[in-house]
Amino acid sequence: MKYYSTNRQAPEVSLSEAVIKGLAPDKGLYMPEKINPLPQSFFDNIENMSLQEIAFEVAKNFFGEDIPAEDLKHIVYDTLQFDIPLVKVNENIYSLELYHGPTCAFKDVGARFMARLLSYFVKQNPSQKGNVHVLVATSGDTGSAVANGFLGVSGIDVTVLYPEGKVSEIQEKQFTTLGQNITALEVDGVFDDCQRLVKEAFMDSELNEKFFLTSANSINVARFLPQAFYYFYAYAQLKKTGKADNVVVCVPSGNFGNICAGLFGAKMGLPIKRFIASNNANDIFFQYLGSGHYNPRATQATLANAMDVGDPSNFARIVNLYGGGQQKAEKITPEAAHAAITAEISGATYSDEQIKLAMQTALKNDGYVCDPHGACGYQALIDGLKTGEVGIFLETAHPAKFKDTVEPIIGQQVEIPATLQRFMDGTKQTQKMSKEFADFKAFLLNNL
Repeated sequence: MKYYSTNRQAPEVSLSEAVIKGLAPDKGLYMPEKINPLPQSFFDNIENMSLQEIAFEVAKNFFGEDIPAEDLKHIVYDTLQFDIPLVKVNENIYSLELYHGPTCAFKDVGARFMARLLSYFVKQNPSQKGNVHVLVATSGDTGSAVANGFLGVSGIDVTVLYPEGKVSEIQEKQFTTLGQNITALEVDGVFDDCQRLVKEAFMDSELNEKFFLTSANSINVARFLPQAFYYFYAYAQLKKTGKADNVVVCVPSGNFGNICAGLFGAKMGLPIKRFIASNNANDIFFQYLGSGHYNPRATQATLANAMDVGDPSNFARIVNLYGGGQQKAEKITPEAAHAAITAEISGATYSDEQIKLAMQTALKNDGYVCDPHGACGYQALIDGLKTGEVGIFLETAHPAKFKDTVEPIIGQQVEIPATLQRFMDGTKQTQKMSKEFADFKAFLLNNL
């Protein structure tokens, strides 16, 4: 299958090229040229399949034209060495707990899959420039998931950029204590500055002449597409309960890679009635849904820090997915694209005070402990479910990752899982970095 740029000013490429390059030369994001529907027989039997079996069938739909089945099966099964349970919160609301992987966050799925897929392609096509260098910006969980997914992988080095003072201590420890092939840069800025530095590095001719650079943000198709796996698995678990007829999925949204993967699943035939994108105060997408105009703005720091994104990269993919971009299908007007998007996606936005109240309500009324991001999803379902609908919200990270934030809000202790405690006992290793590209470029030239 070929992959095109959302900006349509760059040549189409193969899957291996899209994965290794990360970002298209025209600064667009890669998209598959088509989305193959899954057969009805798959959905008829999905409740009897394991997570790995479901993921393999979905992966074949995405990547089967480019990777032999046995190799792809090994990548999928090795990626998913943990469960993703759907937990009943109350009669009409379920939590998809995405924090049972090695770093206790949803990004373990995409990061582990990408690490294995990139390693597969690198072994097939070794670089003449030495190691492949993965540059990744993080607002929290991406850094830990990517760093741990690539830790010790031969032929690949990782540089993680994160905003100083704007990620939790546990999140920070998960990617600054590893060493080996992982380098952490503490940037004097916000997440959007980190993401801009990564994008500018990809566009710099001198850096690309000297190094083999790629990204592991949801910019990369190998990071965001595998996230579709757990939407199918959530539906399978709900189908077992007999409640899968009117499913609403609510996704706490920051850079919009997660919900984008769910929308791809829907295009493949996953019977989701509608999606809700739940924002914190960085509600650029919420405003777009209401106005039809996309107006990025400076990031605002909130309790739900992983959603603190003022210019979400994957917005371009959503617009292309619904025909409003310059894709292969006949281009439709921005107004028609907006109408198509709002027909399937609604929005919600919550202040820090509302997030706190949602966390307290979930515990008091339903005995469930949400992290600040999951609380945005929970509250949007409380506010937005209609009669006869069953809602699933994505609990994207273990509450213990935000222990210092969560405990004062809910008034009780949150136990730290053993997997997280091991990181807390490590020693932080990081380097300070300004938000100026010239400084970042100099660092790369002198240290890679």
